[in-house]
Amino acid sequence: MAQYTNLSPWFRTTISRNTLDVLTIRPVSSEADDFLYTIEPQYTYRPDLLAHDLYGESALWWVFIQRNLDILQDPIFDFIPGTQIFIPKNSSLREVLGN
Repeated sequence: MAQYTNLSPWFRTTISRNTLDVLTIRPVSSEADDFLYTIEPQYTYRPDLLAHDLYGESALWWVFIQRNLDILQDPIFDFIPGTQIFIPKNSSLREVLGN
């Protein structure tokens, strides 16, 4: 049976009979200390690269989508240069991850 780490968007999703249930969303709430970031060309369609550069973990790509649901409808193809998104600070993110 697969086990997902706390870095995964599927961490809280139940698994029964070796089948992953419907995704249990891990919300990333807005905080006053989130910063506004404009996606740069080197991150076009690559939220995983930005997650690696900011947090040291490419597996945290989903954080940008959960924090910016009103801006990023498609987690890959909406991740384009010039788009402004909010980025949670490390301390806020660690709280979401349970660290």
